[in-house]
Amino acid sequence: MVLDETWISLLLMAGTMISVGGCRKLTRRQMHSRRPRPRTFLLEMFSTFQICACTNELSLLANVQPKPHVALTLTYVFTVLHGLTLTGSTCNPCGTLQQILDGGISVKQGGLKIGAQFAGAVLARIYMHSIWAMGIIKVHSEALAKGCSNPIQTTETQAFCIELLFSTVFQLTILQFETVKPRLRVHLIALLITMLVYGGGNLTGAIFNPALAFSLHASCFYDKFWDYSLVYWMAPSLGTVLVAIVWGEILPLIF
Repeated sequence: MVLDETWISLLLMAGTMISVGGCRKLTRRQMHSRRPRPRTFLLEMFSTFQICACTNELSLLANVQPKPHVALTLTYVFTVLHGLTLTGSTCNPCGTLQQILDGGISVKQGGLKIGAQFAGAVLARIYMHSIWAMGIIKVHSEALAKGCSNPIQTTETQAFCIELLFSTVFQLTILQFETVKPRLRVHLIALLITMLVYGGGNLTGAIFNPALAFSLHASCFYDKFWDYSLVYWMAPSLGTVLVAIVWGEILPLIF
């Protein structure tokens, strides 16, 4: 990808974030506390839409030179931007599951958020593919024609273990950082995500987010549903359950 095309991708992601920011602001202004469920659904959907849309585009920049420095830097920068602009949203079904298991939210509210997250993921995929279909830059046309990008570059057992491990580490870290100042916490989480992407991105994509995985690789789910569901849905969810057990049951007994 040439430099001009990279800037077009960056502008597209920036425009998406600005649009989502406007939608979230409008939702907060128009939907009052008397209608909490539609408000919660829309805010979570818009937030997940932003992350999924930007990550779909960001994945096209993986081969920009110098490799992988540019891709990792952009991963860190956009993770920080998401953290700063999407406060109050989870954007990850595993994060919502963690809140349910901890008793922070009800099962009904959690189900609403997870539904919103997958809705946002699907809309983001449709949105990005619509833009790619315009063929503004060469890499868009190539991505659209590629279909399933085969993100699993190892055995299914190893891929399952990687996503399980990364989800466990991520969710444990989120809990550990709860007392850290928000602006610092955003950078620490972004650094962790960048490190995980560096460590396992070439093997599974290091996604550990079921909604994001579906948005990125929906065609792969269509071709090999059970294999991809096991790696990108079941493994992160199991990691979240393990975190709930360790954090809520085991650590209090030790400390």
